[in-house]
Amino acid sequence: MNTIIEEYLNFIQIEKGLSNNTIGAYRRDLKKYKDYLEDNKISHIDFIDRQIIQECLGHLIDMGQSSKSLARFISTIRSFHQFALREKYAAKDPTVLIETPKYEKKLPDVLEIDEVIALLETPDLTKNNGYRDRTMLELLYATGMRVTEIIQLDVEDVNLIMGFVRVFGKGNKERIVPLGDTVIEYLTTYIETVRPQLLKQTTTQALFLNMHGKSLSRQGIWKIIKQYGLKANINKTLTPHTLRHSFATHLLENGADLRAVQEMLGHSDISTTQLYTCLLYTSDAADDL
Repeated sequence: MNTIIEEYLNFIQIEKGLSNNTIGAYRRDLKKYKDYLEDNKISHIDFIDRQIIQECLGHLIDMGQSSKSLARFISTIRSFHQFALREKYAAKDPTVLIETPKYEKKLPDVLEIDEVIALLETPDLTKNNGYRDRTMLELLYATGMRVTEIIQLDVEDVNLIMGFVRVFGKGNKERIVPLGDTVIEYLTTYIETVRPQLLKQTTTQALFLNMHGKSLSRQGIWKIIKQYGLKANINKTLTPHTLRHSFATHLLENGADLRAVQEMLGHSDISTTQLYTCLLYTSDAADDL
């Protein structure tokens, strides 16, 4: 099983171009699966049948797994077994008749306009890190970028003359997102004046730098946003993704085309973008998702 799992993970990384985060989730699900099989003395992939998988799912439920986690787990092992059958590592696919549990789709937290303004105005612009943070918050809200995308941004990905940023999303897919005048002004000052002071003696093309001249980390950005949320007295769950949700919802509220929002967010399926239309109406709309 170990060999087949590693071959599968290599396949989804190289052939499908999935992100490291997605591959990590697949790896964790497959480890749970392998551990259960080993605990139950199942030594070969062809010994796995529908009943064993159902018992594994029952075990995960007993361990407190949510229906959403179970749905992802089933998706992972179904893809794994399809790969094993296709590559002739296995003679059958035991997941054929396994149903994916339905789970309630939770509407994301979204900031009101006044909350966005309060958040954006919290950083101290007289300090280098404060100006950096304001610029980063402006960019997150103006583009709806994911936190992974913003830490991967290089200076050369920002075109201030043409007014756009080049973003590499999931599966390393490139998209172009337009920038408004306000964020262009902040980026111009940050890149020309503030970033060189943060860079110090280091050499990197990363756009957003910490106080040591290195690229900001995912954890660093989460911490920054949480701290400013507390200072701005925002009583909502606040993450980088909250700004992404707010960006999409506010665009749609102001009449933006759903397809255009899909392109800017980098969604491969428009049904994902349609989630935000539910936020424009009553909470009963969640039942239709």
